[in-house]
Amino acid sequence: MQLAENRFKRAIAARQQQIGLWSSLAHHGSVELLAGAGFDWLVLDMEHAPNELQMVHGQLQAMLGSSAQPVVRPPWNDMVTIKRLLDVGAQTLLIPYVETEEDARNAVAYTRYPPDGVRGYASAARASGFGRIPDYVKHCASELCVLVQVESRLGLENVERIAAVDGVDGVFIGPGDLSAALGHIGNLKHPEVVDAIEKTLARIVATGKPAGILASDETLARRCIELGSTFTAVGSDVGILTRGADQLVARYKSGG
Repeated sequence: MQLAENRFKRAIAARQQQIGLWSSLAHHGSVELLAGAGFDWLVLDMEHAPNELQMVHGQLQAMLGSSAQPVVRPPWNDMVTIKRLLDVGAQTLLIPYVETEEDARNAVAYTRYPPDGVRGYASAARASGFGRIPDYVKHCASELCVLVQVESRLGLENVERIAAVDGVDGVFIGPGDLSAALGHIGNLKHPEVVDAIEKTLARIVATGKPAGILASDETLARRCIELGSTFTAVGSDVGILTRGADQLVARYKSGG
C-alpha cells in the first residue's frame, strides 16, 4: 500500500488554477454528489457547519476516486482537532484565523511528527492505511498541505511573515470575517473590502506562496483569478441549493 499523492498540493505549487466549492451541508451524500461535478477541490467545513470528526471521516470516504481533492477546515487552529483529522486521512487543511507568524508556525507544527512538530503518533490510523503504508511517519509530511486563512486586520499586517513560515503551502483570504474586521460585515462588495482583497492577493503572490479565496460573486472570482488567486472557491453547496430552490418555487408561485 502506498501513501496517497496530494494532487492539490502539487497543483497549487505549480500554479495550476484549482476551482473549488464550499461544502457546509455536512453529509456524505451531498459531498459524494458534489465530488463528481468536476471541481478540483471541496472544502469540508467544520468551522461554520455542523460537522464533527466522524462525519468528516465519512465525507473523506465519499470523495475517494473522484477528481476533487478534500480540503478540511477545522473549527480552530487546535492541535488535538488537527491530529484527529490527519489520522482519519485528511491531507489538506485550511486553518482559520491565522493572525501571526507564531499562529502559522503552530499550525505547521501540529501536522508534523517530532522532532519537526508535535503531532501525536498512532500506529494504525486510517491515514497510514491502518498501518499498511511502510514508513508513513517518515514521508507523510511531503503529502500534507497546510493552508492558512488570513481574515483580520492583524492577519493582513502580518501576511508576509505568515507566508514566509516553512511548511505553509498557501495563504487564503477569508472575505467574510475580513469584511467584518474592516467595519463592513457581510458587504463583500464594499470598495474598502474589495481594495483590501486585491492588495492582499498581490502581497501574497509577491511572497511566492500560492494565494486563495472564496468568491461566490463571479465578477469578483474572475478578478481574483486575474490577480493571481491559485485556489479559488466559487460558491457553496448551501448557496446552490438555496438559490435553486428559491428560483424553482418562484416559477410556480410568483404572483399566485
